[in-house]
This record gives sequence, structure tokens and C-alpha cells, in this order.
Amino acid sequence: MEDDIESILYIAREISVYRIPPRVANEGYRANDWGDLAAPLWKGRLRIIENSKGVSLNLEDAQTGELFARAEYDPARPSVEAVLDSSRYFVIRVEDAGKKAYIGLGFAERTDSFDFNVALQDYTKRRRATLNPTSDSSEDSPHIPAGPKKDYSLKEGQTFTISIPGRNKPAASTSLLGVTNTSSSTTSGGSSFPLLPPPPGASKRH
Repeated sequence: MEDDIESILYIAREISVYRIPPRVANEGYRANDWGDLAAPLWKGRLRIIENSKGVSLNLEDAQTGELFARAEYDPARPSVEAVLDSSRYFVIRVEDAGKKAYIGLGFAERTDSFDFNVALQDYTKRRRATLNPTSDSSEDSPHIPAGPKKDYSLKEGQTFTISIPGRNKPAASTSLLGVTNTSSSTTSGGSSFPLLPPPPGASKRH
């Protein structure tokens, strides 16, 4: 039997683990509730590994590689949740011998947490595309908050102009009351309206 091939999707060289209080019902997690963030429970590295069985988040000793905790990642029921008050901290669900626990996970830099998000998002898209090729794979991973929707409607007082090529500007000017001013057009050399001939029987001036 051939060995299962593993692919490393992401490595964070420095992460921190925190013991977190129980979650308040109907509310998310907040990193500020974890106590002193400068004094974590454990420090090490994180590797996201993919094999034929799926993807796991491995928390390991940075020097020896000894496993501290593992979290299996399933896009159908994500084991990762972003906190409400920071982009660098998450809560992950780890399992050991059938027992589950929730721990806090912190990154040293925001760029590290961003790359962590992207790695999980890319795997989620590939997984969904494999299970259902006709589905829309552009949907983000559930633990990644969606961006605000853009509003393209016109606000009060806003206007816009449409320019139609080949359309000439009107030659006659219009007054504020909407009455066409023909006096200026009759004296100008480029009048668009010709003068009407005098009525029959009218006396001619010499």
C-alpha cells in the first residue's frame, strides 16, 4: 500500500494558544476576554496539511515538531471562527480521542492571519468544486466575514449626464419660463428659423 501523500497548504512560524472562557449564548468570541494576550498558554507553529482524508490544522513545537493539538477542518462544519474584535485572533475546535475543546489562536502579524484565511478559503472552494462541479465556487469560507455591499443608487440631489454622439445642440436658447427667445436668433447670422414673408396686401415701405 502506497503512503498517503501530504501537501502543506500553509505554515505560520509563530502562533500563540490561549485558554478561553465559555462562549456567551448568541454572541461571538472576543480576544479581549482572554486575559493577558502577551502571556499565552503555549507558543509554537501552525501547519495546514492536506491529504486524501481532508485537511487538518496541526499545532506543533517549532523546534521538535511535536504535536500539541490538531483540528480537523471540514467546510461543511468549520472548526475555525474569527473573533469579533481583532483580525489576528481565532477560535478553533480541537479533538483528541473523541473529546472536543475550544482554544484561542493568535498570529503575530496581520499578514499571517490573512494568509491563514486565504489558505482555508482556497481549500473550501476546491472542495466544493470537487463535490459539486456545477455549484458557484466563488462563495467564501463560512468563517470569513463578507465585505459590505456597494450601493449604486442615486442619492437625493445627485444627477448624471448622458452624452449622445451625433446629436446637435439646440440653436435657440430657452428662457427660465420655457419660452423660446427668437429675437436673438433673428439678429444672428446663424439663425435656424427663416423669417416668414409679410401677409398679402401689406403695404411695402420705401
